[in-house]
Parts: sequence; C-alpha cells; structure tokens
Amino acid sequence: MDMQRGNRKIQLGVVTSTKNDKTISVKVERRLPHPRYKKYVTLSKKFLAHDPENTCNVGDKVRIVECRPLSHLKRWRLIEVVERSV
Repeated sequence: MDMQRGNRKIQLGVVTSTKNDKTISVKVERRLPHPRYKKYVTLSKKFLAHDPENTCNVGDKVRIVECRPLSHLKRWRLIEVVERSV
C-alpha cells in the first residue's frame, strides 16, 4: 500500500553557508518578468535545510524538499547534491 503524503515542493539552489551543525543555508533564485515593464527580474530567497551527514560545502548546487518543521526556521531537507563546487 503506497502512503502518499501529498505534493511536496522541491527547490534547486546553491549552498551559501554551512556554519551550523547539520544545517545548510540554500539560496534559490527565480526569474520572472516585471508586471508592467516586462523586463526579467531575478528574485532570490534563502531556505534553511537539514543536512544530516554534513556533506555539503559552500557553492554546491543542491536539491531540497519541503518537510515537517525540524526547528524554528528549518522546514526543508536535503535530497541530493546535484553538482559539487570546485
């Protein structure tokens, strides 16, 4: 029996900080046209995600998924590291 827990949001972003233990800060950028001027604008948002093995480094491109609240600000979990930084 498959227990589906609803649709979970998945984001792709870049790790900006790994200073906290088992926590990464991920910056997600999206581009959309300005409502009036139609010029494309880049909007960014920061998410705190759970990294249980401390595998990420700053600059890594990662995929995160929405989950239950893990702490005051952590509501995302690390799925995979898409691309390692140099």
